[in-house]
Amino acid sequence: MDKPVLNRKPPTVLETAPPIAHPSDDTTWLLGRLSREDRDAAPADERERDLLARMRLEELLGLIERLLPVGGRAAAINAYRAWIDANPLSPQQFAAWFNLGVEFAKLGDNGNAIRSYQNALLLKPALYQAAVNLGTALEAEGRNEEALRAWQEALQPVEARIALLNNRGRLLENMGRFAEAERELYASLLLQPDQPDVIHHWSHLRQRTCQWPIFGPPVPGLTADELMRRQGPLGSLALCDDPAIQAQIAEEWLRRRVPAAPTRLSPPEGYAHDRIRVGYMSSDFCRHAVSFLIVDLLERHDRSRFEIFGYCSSREDGSDIRRRVIEAFDHHVPVKHLGDADLAHRIRADEIDILIDLNGLTLGARLETLRWKPAPVQMTYLGFIGSVPLPELDYLLCDDYVIPRGSAHLYAPQPLYLPGLYQANDSAPVDLPAVSREEEGLPADKFVFCCFSHYYKITEAVFGAWIEILGRVPDSVLWLIEDDETGKANLLRRAADAGIAPERLIFASRVAPERYLARFALADLFLDTCPYNAGTVASDALRMGLPIVTLSGRTYSSRMAGSLLHAIGLSECVAHALGDYVGTAVSLGTDRARHARVKGAIAGDAWARTIGNSAVFVRQVEKTLERVRILPPGAPMRGASRNE
Repeated sequence: MDKPVLNRKPPTVLETAPPIAHPSDDTTWLLGRLSREDRDAAPADERERDLLARMRLEELLGLIERLLPVGGRAAAINAYRAWIDANPLSPQQFAAWFNLGVEFAKLGDNGNAIRSYQNALLLKPALYQAAVNLGTALEAEGRNEEALRAWQEALQPVEARIALLNNRGRLLENMGRFAEAERELYASLLLQPDQPDVIHHWSHLRQRTCQWPIFGPPVPGLTADELMRRQGPLGSLALCDDPAIQAQIAEEWLRRRVPAAPTRLSPPEGYAHDRIRVGYMSSDFCRHAVSFLIVDLLERHDRSRFEIFGYCSSREDGSDIRRRVIEAFDHHVPVKHLGDADLAHRIRADEIDILIDLNGLTLGARLETLRWKPAPVQMTYLGFIGSVPLPELDYLLCDDYVIPRGSAHLYAPQPLYLPGLYQANDSAPVDLPAVSREEEGLPADKFVFCCFSHYYKITEAVFGAWIEILGRVPDSVLWLIEDDETGKANLLRRAADAGIAPERLIFASRVAPERYLARFALADLFLDTCPYNAGTVASDALRMGLPIVTLSGRTYSSRMAGSLLHAIGLSECVAHALGDYVGTAVSLGTDRARHARVKGAIAGDAWARTIGNSAVFVRQVEKTLERVRILPPGAPMRGASRNE
């Protein structure tokens, strides 16, 4: 998901250092003394102690500025420690301890940093900067509860509470305590409303916990529309069905967070390699939906025409899918340790012809790398289902259902149309475990509606439609994933308020990928979300012979499942209005003959011949890449239609 980290940069030194224009003999001697590598073994020196006892902290900072190039952080630490020892009664002790903590933190010595910040707070309890840094150091040590307490208990002026609340909200979100995080960030917004990144996280937390309406709690001075436009890109996919507004939100988010690069690295005219060098760049080459979709494409690329590079900043999770992805690359290039500029220069050195970004605006994206334009042709695909308006991106891979050609002007970068279907899939057979309704806690004699999408995709309107469907199909249940306890409680409460008994909502725990896939065969009908459809999950459902009812809107994200259903030949299950969506689901839930006919249409090898036909899909992708490679810079790329 798009999950940028809230600003967590800690405050640094509390004083400024005056320059030492003409160092005295004493200063020169002291510099040598403090920068000695055997400092800890050197005996105490009265001259050193006397000089430091007569030195104000501001003067010490000037001395440290001269020490750093000679002795580095270790010398600065020596200086602060010696000054603290020589000035036990100085009113500036709290600042020296704080600065000492900063130096330890820069060295990665969190234990000593924690002790230094604690000493600073003992001397000056209202030093909120020390509380911010103390919490950050405790968090780095994995002591999350202590970090939360440090931020909670800190004394601070009103303006300082914002940083403490934001840090508490960020850490609570990372710990999966979404309801608590939402409350902390809302308190921050009440103090300072116009914080776009905080609004982004706060509203997305409300989405993830099904707290509707999302912008219900008032934020002073901001309307619901203004809050929407300060939303993050991912959250907007599930809140808004207007591609122009989604693009504006993404553009504003990028403007705040991703600066332009100093220069372009790749030659505009491209290269003349015998084989087209394609670089796939992602932080999701692991057990992630993107890898499950893309792996067959990587394996099937024609090596006589293409050379495949994988720029990988993914975690090492030891999964089988990660192993397959890595083995599919001609060149697996681990880049997690590289900064954005260094990664861009590496891609330029590899002379990549076409760079395909698989993150878009999601966690782990290397957007600053893309801004260097390290490859002559750059495109984005799969990771983010909407506009990624970076000027250095040339194309957004799609099909002409998810982005109708008449809507192409509403997206950035320029849509690049694949014939037939936008979505890659893995055609490799899967060894599925045996499952049963009894094991999953499902009734044997009920019609089972299901949706295995994340809660943040469930809107108030969609859940209201599901409640209506359950009411009109009385002999039915709704099977959902157990995504978040607060969200689950809110869904059950909403259902109860509408007269739906709690036992009609059944929640599935998270399981291994093979069991997750096998589960689909136990349900009767998948109810899709809108305006953010299921993507990978929809393909998985159809693969297992489970029909889907979807609602296609105006945006790419709201048309993914519709594209899949058209591809497999089940267009009758694509609705374009909420009432039709409800009507189709009710009809399939009550007319068993119609349900059997629809289910039969996707049985057998229907998925393998259409959505899962990787051999055809890879040929279409490669033809498209070849056409793009030979275009002159700036030329429009029209692409093929799904009927070609």
